Amino acid sequence: MRYAAEPAFVLHARPWRETSLLVEVLSASHGRVGLVARGVQGPKRHVLRAALQPLQSIRFDAVQRGELAQLASAEAVDAAPLLQGDAAMAGFYLNELCLRLSPRLAPQPELHLAYARARERLRAGEPLAWLLRRFERDLLEALGLGFEWQRDGDGAGIDPAARYRLEAEHGPRRVLGERAGERRESATGLALLALAADQPPPAADLASLRLPMRAVLLHHLGGRGLASWDMLGTLARLAPAPGD
Repeated sequence: MRYAAEPAFVLHARPWRETSLLVEVLSASHGRVGLVARGVQGPKRHVLRAALQPLQSIRFDAVQRGELAQLASAEAVDAAPLLQGDAAMAGFYLNELCLRLSPRLAPQPELHLAYARARERLRAGEPLAWLLRRFERDLLEALGLGFEWQRDGDGAGIDPAARYRLEAEHGPRRVLGERAGERRESATGLALLALAADQPPPAADLASLRLPMRAVLLHHLGGRGLASWDMLGTLARLAPAPGD
Protein backbone atom coordinates (compact mmCIF):
# COMPACT_ATOMS: atom_id res chain seq x y z
CA MET A 1 0.00 0.00 0.00
CA ARG A 2 1.18 3.50 -0.84
CA TYR A 3 0.44 6.69 1.06
CA ALA A 4 0.47 9.88 -1.00
CA ALA A 5 0.23 13.29 0.70
CA GLU A 6 -1.57 11.59 3.60
CA PRO A 7 -2.60 14.06 6.36
CA ALA A 8 -1.51 12.98 9.83
CA PHE A 9 -0.45 14.10 13.28
CA VAL A 10 2.81 12.91 14.78
CA LEU A 11 2.24 11.08 18.05
CA HIS A 12 5.73 9.84 18.88
CA ALA A 13 9.23 9.59 17.43
CA ARG A 14 12.28 7.84 18.80
CA PRO A 15 15.79 7.19 17.50
CA TRP A 16 16.42 3.94 15.66
CA ARG A 17 19.87 2.71 14.74
CA GLU A 18 22.34 5.52 14.04
CA THR A 19 20.56 7.90 11.70
CA SER A 20 16.88 6.91 11.63
CA LEU A 21 13.64 7.36 13.56
CA LEU A 22 10.68 5.15 14.37
CA VAL A 23 7.61 7.36 14.13
CA GLU A 24 3.96 6.81 15.04
CA VAL A 25 1.37 9.01 13.36
CA LEU A 26 -2.42 9.32 13.49
CA SER A 27 -3.52 9.59 9.88
CA ALA A 28 -6.82 10.83 8.52
CA SER A 29 -7.68 7.80 6.37
CA HIS A 30 -5.72 4.88 7.83
CA GLY A 31 -5.65 5.44 11.59
CA ARG A 32 -2.40 4.91 13.45
CA VAL A 33 0.55 4.17 11.17
CA GLY A 34 4.08 3.17 12.16
CA LEU A 35 6.81 4.67 10.00
CA VAL A 36 10.52 4.09 9.54
CA ALA A 37 12.21 7.39 8.70
CA ARG A 38 15.70 6.57 7.46
CA GLY A 39 18.66 8.91 7.34
CA VAL A 40 17.09 11.84 9.16
CA GLN A 41 20.13 12.74 11.30
CA GLY A 42 22.25 14.36 8.60
CA PRO A 43 22.98 18.12 8.58
CA LYS A 44 20.69 18.68 5.58
CA ARG A 45 17.73 16.84 7.07
CA HIS A 46 16.74 19.27 9.83
CA VAL A 47 13.51 20.26 8.02
CA LEU A 48 12.40 16.62 7.95
CA ARG A 49 13.38 16.09 11.60
CA ALA A 50 11.35 19.15 12.59
CA ALA A 51 8.32 17.80 10.73
CA LEU A 52 8.50 14.55 12.70
CA GLN A 53 8.15 16.07 16.17
CA PRO A 54 5.16 15.14 18.35
CA LEU A 55 1.99 17.24 17.83
CA GLN A 56 3.16 18.28 14.37
CA SER A 57 0.61 18.21 11.55
CA ILE A 58 2.17 16.73 8.41
CA ARG A 59 1.53 15.27 4.99
CA PHE A 60 3.60 12.21 4.22
CA ASP A 61 4.40 9.77 1.42
CA ALA A 62 5.28 6.20 2.33
CA VAL A 63 5.09 2.58 1.24
CA GLN A 64 3.62 -0.03 3.57
CA ARG A 65 5.61 -3.25 3.65
CA GLY A 66 4.83 -5.39 6.65
CA GLU A 67 4.02 -3.84 10.01
CA LEU A 68 5.93 -0.59 9.41
CA ALA A 69 5.77 1.74 6.43
CA GLN A 70 8.92 3.16 4.86
CA LEU A 71 8.72 6.94 4.89
CA ALA A 72 9.62 8.59 1.58
CA SER A 73 8.91 12.22 2.49
CA ALA A 74 7.07 14.38 5.01
CA GLU A 75 6.32 18.07 5.21
CA ALA A 76 4.87 20.18 8.01
CA VAL A 77 1.43 21.61 7.34
CA ASP A 78 1.64 24.24 10.07
CA ALA A 79 3.61 25.06 13.19
CA ALA A 80 3.01 22.72 16.10
CA PRO A 81 1.65 24.37 19.28
CA LEU A 82 4.40 25.72 21.51
CA LEU A 83 3.50 24.27 24.89
CA GLN A 84 5.09 24.54 28.31
CA GLY A 85 4.41 23.17 31.76
CA ASP A 86 0.99 21.63 32.28
CA ALA A 87 0.00 22.24 28.65
CA ALA A 88 3.02 20.27 27.43
CA MET A 89 2.07 17.43 29.78
CA ALA A 90 -1.48 17.54 28.39
CA GLY A 91 -0.12 17.20 24.86
CA PHE A 92 1.96 14.21 25.94
CA TYR A 93 -1.18 12.70 27.49
CA LEU A 94 -3.22 13.08 24.28
CA ASN A 95 -0.49 11.36 22.29
CA GLU A 96 -0.06 8.54 24.78
CA LEU A 97 -3.80 7.83 24.84
CA CYS A 98 -3.86 7.57 21.05
CA LEU A 99 -0.77 5.38 20.98
CA ARG A 100 -2.12 2.96 23.57
CA LEU A 101 -5.77 2.76 22.52
CA SER A 102 -5.94 3.23 18.74
CA PRO A 103 -5.02 0.09 16.77
CA ARG A 104 -2.67 0.32 13.81
CA LEU A 105 -4.14 0.60 10.32
CA ALA A 106 -7.74 0.86 11.54
CA PRO A 107 -9.35 3.99 10.04
CA GLN A 108 -10.45 6.35 12.82
CA PRO A 109 -11.58 9.58 11.10
CA GLU A 110 -13.57 10.72 14.16
CA LEU A 111 -10.49 10.31 16.38
CA HIS A 112 -8.37 12.25 13.89
CA LEU A 113 -10.91 15.11 14.04
CA ALA A 114 -11.08 14.97 17.84
CA TYR A 115 -7.29 15.15 18.04
CA ALA A 116 -7.23 18.12 15.68
CA ARG A 117 -9.77 19.96 17.86
CA ALA A 118 -7.87 19.22 21.07
CA ARG A 119 -4.60 20.33 19.47
CA GLU A 120 -6.08 23.70 18.53
CA ARG A 121 -7.58 24.09 21.99
CA LEU A 122 -4.12 23.53 23.45
CA ARG A 123 -2.74 26.14 21.09
CA ALA A 124 -5.44 28.59 22.19
CA GLY A 125 -4.65 28.03 25.87
CA GLU A 126 -8.11 26.74 26.81
CA PRO A 127 -8.61 25.36 30.36
CA LEU A 128 -6.85 22.02 30.47
CA ALA A 129 -9.18 19.99 32.70
CA TRP A 130 -12.21 20.57 30.47
CA LEU A 131 -10.13 20.12 27.31
CA LEU A 132 -8.89 16.70 28.50
CA ARG A 133 -12.28 15.44 29.67
CA ARG A 134 -13.77 16.34 26.28
CA PHE A 135 -10.96 14.54 24.47
CA GLU A 136 -11.37 11.44 26.65
CA ARG A 137 -15.09 11.45 25.85
CA ASP A 138 -14.45 11.92 22.12
CA LEU A 139 -11.73 9.25 22.03
CA LEU A 140 -13.99 6.67 23.69
CA GLU A 141 -16.81 7.49 21.28
CA ALA A 142 -14.51 7.36 18.23
CA LEU A 143 -13.31 3.90 19.27
CA GLY A 144 -16.86 2.64 19.84
CA LEU A 145 -16.40 2.55 23.61
CA GLY A 146 -18.39 5.61 24.66
CA PHE A 147 -21.55 6.08 26.71
CA GLU A 148 -24.90 7.79 26.26
CA TRP A 149 -24.02 10.45 28.80
CA GLN A 150 -27.63 11.59 29.37
CA ARG A 151 -28.65 8.11 30.62
CA ASP A 152 -27.21 5.55 32.97
CA GLY A 153 -26.37 2.03 31.91
CA ASP A 154 -29.90 0.86 32.75
CA GLY A 155 -31.55 3.49 30.55
CA ALA A 156 -32.69 5.87 33.29
CA GLY A 157 -32.10 9.58 32.81
CA ILE A 158 -29.13 11.07 34.63
CA ASP A 159 -30.11 12.96 37.79
CA PRO A 160 -27.96 16.10 38.07
CA ALA A 161 -28.14 15.92 41.88
CA ALA A 162 -26.96 12.29 42.09
CA ARG A 163 -23.50 10.75 41.82
CA TYR A 164 -22.44 8.01 39.41
CA ARG A 165 -19.64 5.54 39.01
CA LEU A 166 -18.50 4.94 35.43
CA GLU A 167 -18.25 1.27 34.52
CA ALA A 168 -16.57 0.56 31.20
CA GLU A 169 -18.90 -2.32 30.26
CA HIS A 170 -22.11 -0.86 31.71
CA GLY A 171 -21.97 2.92 31.63
CA PRO A 172 -22.88 5.30 34.45
CA ARG A 173 -24.22 3.51 37.53
CA ARG A 174 -25.98 5.57 40.17
CA VAL A 175 -24.36 5.49 43.59
CA LEU A 176 -26.91 4.81 46.31
CA GLY A 177 -24.47 4.91 49.21
CA GLU A 178 -20.77 5.63 49.53
CA ARG A 179 -18.32 4.44 52.14
CA ALA A 180 -15.70 6.81 53.49
CA GLY A 181 -13.14 7.71 50.85
CA GLU A 182 -15.25 6.53 47.89
CA ARG A 183 -16.68 9.90 46.93
CA ARG A 184 -13.67 10.71 44.75
CA GLU A 185 -14.44 7.65 42.62
CA SER A 186 -17.83 8.96 41.44
CA ALA A 187 -18.86 11.82 39.16
CA THR A 188 -21.77 14.16 39.68
CA GLY A 189 -24.78 13.79 37.43
CA LEU A 190 -24.41 17.45 36.57
CA ALA A 191 -20.90 16.77 35.24
CA LEU A 192 -22.13 13.90 33.04
CA LEU A 193 -24.91 16.05 31.62
CA ALA A 194 -22.37 18.80 30.95
CA LEU A 195 -20.27 16.32 28.94
CA ALA A 196 -23.37 15.35 26.98
CA ALA A 197 -24.14 19.00 26.22
CA ASP A 198 -20.48 19.93 25.63
CA GLN A 199 -20.85 22.75 28.15
CA PRO A 200 -18.29 23.17 30.96
CA PRO A 201 -19.73 22.42 34.42
CA PRO A 202 -18.78 24.23 37.65
CA ALA A 203 -15.25 23.52 38.82
CA ALA A 204 -16.17 21.02 41.56
CA ASP A 205 -18.34 19.00 39.16
CA LEU A 206 -15.64 19.07 36.49
CA ALA A 207 -13.09 17.80 39.02
CA SER A 208 -15.39 14.89 39.86
CA LEU A 209 -14.96 13.49 36.32
CA ARG A 210 -11.20 12.94 36.43
CA LEU A 211 -10.91 9.70 38.42
CA PRO A 212 -14.07 8.02 37.07
CA MET A 213 -12.92 8.70 33.50
CA ARG A 214 -9.49 7.37 34.38
CA ALA A 215 -11.07 4.15 35.68
CA VAL A 216 -12.83 3.62 32.33
CA LEU A 217 -9.64 4.27 30.38
CA LEU A 218 -7.65 1.97 32.66
CA HIS A 219 -10.09 -0.85 31.91
CA HIS A 220 -9.59 -0.40 28.16
CA LEU A 221 -5.83 -0.16 28.69
CA GLY A 222 -5.91 -3.67 30.14
CA GLY A 223 -5.14 -2.46 33.64
CA ARG A 224 -1.74 -1.03 32.69
CA GLY A 225 -1.65 2.70 33.39
CA LEU A 226 -0.09 5.53 31.43
CA ALA A 227 3.35 7.04 31.93
CA SER A 228 1.70 10.47 31.92
CA TRP A 229 -0.41 9.51 34.95
CA ASP A 230 2.75 8.49 36.82
CA MET A 231 4.49 11.71 35.83
CA LEU A 232 1.55 13.83 36.95
CA GLY A 233 1.50 12.01 40.29
CA THR A 234 5.21 12.60 40.76
CA LEU A 235 4.88 16.31 39.93
CA ALA A 236 2.01 16.66 42.39
CA ARG A 237 4.11 15.12 45.17
CA LEU A 238 7.03 17.41 44.36
CA ALA A 239 4.94 20.60 44.18
CA PRO A 240 5.55 22.97 47.11
CA ALA A 241 2.77 23.21 49.64
CA PRO A 242 0.85 26.53 49.81
CA GLY A 243 2.93 29.06 51.65
CA ASP A 244 6.28 27.34 50.98
